[in-house]
Amino acid sequence: MDKRILNIMSAITEEEENILNGQTSINKKIYTEKKEMIVDSSKFLIDKDLIVIRPNTRFIHFPKHKHNYVEVIYMCSGTTTHIINNNKIILKEGELLFLNQNATQEVLYSSKNDIAINFIIQPEFFDVTLSMLNEKNNLIYNFLVGCLCNDTRYTDYLLFRVSDILPIQNLVENMIWIIINRQINNRKINQITMGLLFLQLLNYTDKLYTDKNSFEQDLMIQILSYIEENYRNATLTEISNYLNYDIFYISRVIKKQTNETFKKILKRKKMDKANYLLLNTDLSISNIIRIIGYDNTSYFYRTFKEYFGLSPKEYRYMYCK
Repeated sequence: MDKRILNIMSAITEEEENILNGQTSINKKIYTEKKEMIVDSSKFLIDKDLIVIRPNTRFIHFPKHKHNYVEVIYMCSGTTTHIINNNKIILKEGELLFLNQNATQEVLYSSKNDIAINFIIQPEFFDVTLSMLNEKNNLIYNFLVGCLCNDTRYTDYLLFRVSDILPIQNLVENMIWIIINRQINNRKINQITMGLLFLQLLNYTDKLYTDKNSFEQDLMIQILSYIEENYRNATLTEISNYLNYDIFYISRVIKKQTNETFKKILKRKKMDKANYLLLNTDLSISNIIRIIGYDNTSYFYRTFKEYFGLSPKEYRYMYCK
């Protein structure tokens, strides 16, 4: 990171000075006037600002809290330890953590060289970002939708271990520099820069971590939905491209969530469809084979008999009498 930025963000704040002089807990009034510990964006955003940055508070344990805004944490130096929805996350230099309004966060003690930048962002700031994303129906897109709608169905946080990805580091640093210097047209520039950042992050979903159980379950639902609608010609490659996840990762998720392979799930879907068409239509067997996406007639007959113990003709005769 640029040393000038690091020097600015590492300076001891008035709040930290008080902590070093013996204050044993955070000053809640800095963050909210309410009884509940929900950090209020109005304490930090000036006038009509949609985004601002502040250094992470060091030298103290920051208790469990939520935000009424979207928070993005960028680790400039050292590490910080976060408890997000009871999941322990160690954020390392160059990594990014995105939190929506529903995430419960706790930050453990950090020392002088553990320098993190907190982006405090109003949800509407992401309108431009959302319009720039062509890929829909993936975890990143859904996270933004959840932020904008404050929808609890979507994941509450995204962790990107992208310290080695130079374009991402440059984009984050650009936003920090523009905010610090309050450049002309800074809002529009930063909205577009954030959009570019998310477009880059879409290329590195292999470095994305979140609540794996709910995430992989949601992803499996999307996979099964895709198979349901495209079973005739569905392939792992197509699903990978559609969902924008690595093909090997998709394969592992399917195996973990169903204890079956993609090939086996697809085959069963085609057999179920053949079964339905045999019993509920007058279509010829050759037409059924074509409809469900088989080019090899012999393979279809062999597979059908493995599933149902009868040939298609015998099966139709037995159950349609």
